[in-house]
Amino acid sequence: MVVSQGKSPSAQETFLQMAQAAGLRSRLLVTVGLLILVRLGVYIPIPGIDRVAFSQFVQTGAGGVLGFLDIFVGGGLSLVGIFALGILPFINASIIMQLLTAAIPALEDLQKNEGEAGRRKISQVTRYVAFGWAIFQSTMLASFLLRPYANEPGIPFVIETVIALTAGSMFVMWVGELITERGVGNGASLLIFLNIVSTLPRLLGQTFDLAQTGDRSIVGGIIILFLVFLAMIIGIVFVQEGTRRIPIVSARRQVGRKLYLEKSNYLPLRLNQGGVMPIIFASAVLVLPLSLVQYIPNPAFAEFMARYFRPTSPLYIGIYLFMIVFFSYFYASLVVNPEDMSRNLKKMGASIPGIRPGKATTEYISRVLNRLTFLGAIFLGLVAVVPSFVESATRVQTFQGLGATSLLILVGVAIDTAKQIQTYVISQRYEGMVKQ
Repeated sequence: MVVSQGKSPSAQETFLQMAQAAGLRSRLLVTVGLLILVRLGVYIPIPGIDRVAFSQFVQTGAGGVLGFLDIFVGGGLSLVGIFALGILPFINASIIMQLLTAAIPALEDLQKNEGEAGRRKISQVTRYVAFGWAIFQSTMLASFLLRPYANEPGIPFVIETVIALTAGSMFVMWVGELITERGVGNGASLLIFLNIVSTLPRLLGQTFDLAQTGDRSIVGGIIILFLVFLAMIIGIVFVQEGTRRIPIVSARRQVGRKLYLEKSNYLPLRLNQGGVMPIIFASAVLVLPLSLVQYIPNPAFAEFMARYFRPTSPLYIGIYLFMIVFFSYFYASLVVNPEDMSRNLKKMGASIPGIRPGKATTEYISRVLNRLTFLGAIFLGLVAVVPSFVESATRVQTFQGLGATSLLILVGVAIDTAKQIQTYVISQRYEGMVKQ
């Protein structure tokens, strides 16, 4: 097979390696097998629950925040299977640990200065937090199911449900780590990707049934909605891959009598440093007041939330956009530290043309990073808000819930997984060259 040594692998080379290379093939089979196992677990029911009534409650939109969360567990929440919580407790625990790492110096020292051992300790603490969060979420769900949907309500039902849901969530978390270690891609991201994709056939079926009504305005609305989704996907790809390349030059080095001038390089700063995390953070914060409606039997509070906290209300949109911008800057500060970058450049004897090393370099990188973060936050805000407006304008509500977060996750995970496969193909290519 003829390959290009200096270019990225072509699609033909990638698929050939996936079929022929034993290492890559085994990783793909492990990944697919574990994903199928998790998907089957969604359909293993927890006994003692009227699943038909609860599923109708969630899928008709009456469940509010439960319908939103049901997208991310692939319908497991409405089916009340043993994997109903899915990977959500681990994702919530990861978010909590990221916030705590920025706030607690001991955790920050573990992450930055302790190397791999420190990261393993943080991962272990994250598992404990995920375990506690799974117990909390399963207790809340069991308490909600207790009154109207449990066939035999009582304390034993709550205990059994909490044990089943928590054990299922911990198993899914272990499978995610196993995929990351022995499969292809990030396990947690692929599990969310699978859950979102698994809801698409049902949503597409509902959209097709809606188009069968013969209403031309509905058909036109569906076409417009699909075009908007397509444009958003293209925009997400460009923004996810967009980088600002800051040129850097290295100092001359002398070896014997020869003077070598290092080639100019660049410092890449991504346009969207946080990826999908700012929207997930903002959605998680806004989910809290919406979830209170399920547990506070106050008609006035429920009416206020229904009127002012619906996805198209000005108050909701304003708070949502503010939270996205805030978390974009917050997450960018966690990912990129201008002081560390400036210090590392100085240690390597490199500098930015026209910028003095030290404080001036730090200020320059901070200024560029702030501008990029603002542009990325504005894009995330548009992606978050546009689907709701288009759905309201076209009167096509079948894709409600499959909005900004879902699209960003789908596109982002697909890009990252494809890059990992390409990296493995490139490593196989050079291993073959060494053997020759």
